[in-house]
Amino acid sequence: MASSAMASSPPHLLSSPSLLPHRHHRHHRHHRHHRHRQSKPFSASAELQWSRKPQLSGATPRVCVITSGKGGVGKTTTTANLALALARLSFSVVAIDADVGLRNLDLLLGLENRVNYTAVEALNGDCRLDQALVRDKRFPNFDLLCISKPRSKLPLGFGAKTLTWVVDSLKTHRAPDFVLIDCPAGIDAGFVTAIAPANEALVVATPDITSLRDADRVTGLLECDGIKDIKMVVNRVRMDLIRGEEMMSVVDVQEMLGLPLLGVIPEDAEVIKSTNRGTPLVLGRPPSMAGLAFEQAAWRLVEQDAMTAVMVEERPPKRRWFSFFGG
Repeated sequence: MASSAMASSPPHLLSSPSLLPHRHHRHHRHHRHHRHRQSKPFSASAELQWSRKPQLSGATPRVCVITSGKGGVGKTTTTANLALALARLSFSVVAIDADVGLRNLDLLLGLENRVNYTAVEALNGDCRLDQALVRDKRFPNFDLLCISKPRSKLPLGFGAKTLTWVVDSLKTHRAPDFVLIDCPAGIDAGFVTAIAPANEALVVATPDITSLRDADRVTGLLECDGIKDIKMVVNRVRMDLIRGEEMMSVVDVQEMLGLPLLGVIPEDAEVIKSTNRGTPLVLGRPPSMAGLAFEQAAWRLVEQDAMTAVMVEERPPKRRWFSFFGG
């Protein structure tokens, strides 16, 4: 038994042969231009869905916190890839690294050398808030905001109300389509601060019991805080282990957590390479399997869509005639 996913995700980049215009014969070549002028314009409904921009659903700006409870499941990787995937779709995005003292989002984005000011310094009056925003040269519609510098402690006055004020200021002066908050691990004060401004949440989990227990606990805390729009991303999925019944399938994970499924990210060796290069997977060429999965998850996030995991029973291999003779 193996797990696969069926979703209303963007179709393949290759078009169907039925959508392509038929070629004329050589002896009709002199009639080509005349026929083209008489033909009706190409219908927009026949265009591929991938060529269109996804329709933004919900009131903007949408503030989404990416959390999990357990560390090391891929929250920061998910935040970086979703943020740049949304920016590639021409949406304005601000990513906030709310992990105080252990920030890594700037490293994954390749912006570590450009962080001069942080939100704490803006609150202290050392700079303006727009000066603390780091503009990505690759995408002018994407900004990064770090709460504090590495190995620094958060001021006592910085809490849920302060981060909410920062996000409200971004809404007023920048008016982004999305604000993505990279939540720190655990459920302590950092978690409470990070989820305060959010109106939707994305829970990242891996198919193991420790991650699922923490994800279930975090889901309950998010619901208690008034966040009802909660989806999940199942990360680091290995089909070989699922086939060997050594890893829980995506269906099992969805049944345990009971959350809408935004995306399934396969285990990919390119993750480590992209992290060391400071280039998220969605910018890789050629695209990796994990990068394509993040792009599809970003598409569903824009349209507030979800996917459904199903179980597919694999047929046993056909027995050949020569197998009776040991062939």
